[in-house]
Amino acid sequence: MTRPEDVLVQRLGEAVVGQIRFRDEVTLVVARERILQALEAARDMGFRLLTDLTAVDRHPAQPRFDVVYLLTSVEPPAWVRLMVHLAADQTAPSATSLWPGANWLEREVFDLFGIRFDGHPDLRRILMPDDWEGHPLRKDYPLVEEPVEFRGHTPKVPSQIIPTSKPRHA
Repeated sequence: MTRPEDVLVQRLGEAVVGQIRFRDEVTLVVARERILQALEAARDMGFRLLTDLTAVDRHPAQPRFDVVYLLTSVEPPAWVRLMVHLAADQTAPSATSLWPGANWLEREVFDLFGIRFDGHPDLRRILMPDDWEGHPLRKDYPLVEEPVEFRGHTPKVPSQIIPTSKPRHA
């Protein structure tokens, strides 16, 4: 039986620049210029559901970012993962022309990682306030702790709120 990722590799040829195999799962690494073509080919093969679209910050490695697309076929049941490497200053094409639901997923990746998607209909923050500086899932994002003032409630330690019972002896 031919696996879906093998068929996709045959169809895309040189657009697939690498394969990552881990625990019987395959990720196809696709050239940035061809990722939209690869996504369209996968959709036309029956992978009609964009299950997830996310990113990985590999800082300090170069290229810095991976954008990862998880596609699912309901019948026959199968999935395929496509990935594209991006340098810090590169963009990815928007997948909203293929899956309208990519809109919110791409906005989330933009908001949290700062990765831009060319052709996105409304690329703006979705989780963080509009005036927020930076992108919190980037590995170079400064981690600072701010004291929180509680009003009207005094936090208790677990021993004050979890009842204890004495062990029973036979």
